[in-house]
Parts: sequence; structure tokens; C-alpha cells
Amino acid sequence: MREALAPGSLSLFWRAFRETAHLMVGLPDYQRYVAHVAARHPGKIAMTKAEFVAERTARRYEGRGVGRCC
Repeated sequence: MREALAPGSLSLFWRAFRETAHLMVGLPDYQRYVAHVAARHPGKIAMTKAEFVAERTARRYEGRGVGRCC
């Protein structure tokens, strides 16, 4: 007999799977960036999504490496 999954566990699994897949291929996570800026840099205005993607793409393909603000 199969046990029932806890409510939301499949949704949580797919969210984690998607995030992992994106990290594996180098896709940036804009929502995580916005949350980080709000939590760690309260006076700073977050980049727009287009600015964020352009900056991360340039960082990845122009050899600037992985930078961290904190």
C-alpha cells in the first residue's frame, strides 16, 4: 500500500528540482536576488530583472567569475 504524500510535498520537490536544474546550467534566480537585497542592503535599490540578467550573463561569459557582495 502506498503512503499519501504530505500536502505540498510534491510542489516543494518540483520547486527544489527546478532551482537545482537552473543552478546547474547557470540561470540566475532574480527573486532570490531581490530578497537578498531587501534583507541585507535595505538602502539599496535592486536592479531590474533585465539589468540583473544582463549583469549575470556578462559575469558568466566575460570571465569575471562569481562575485559576492556579502
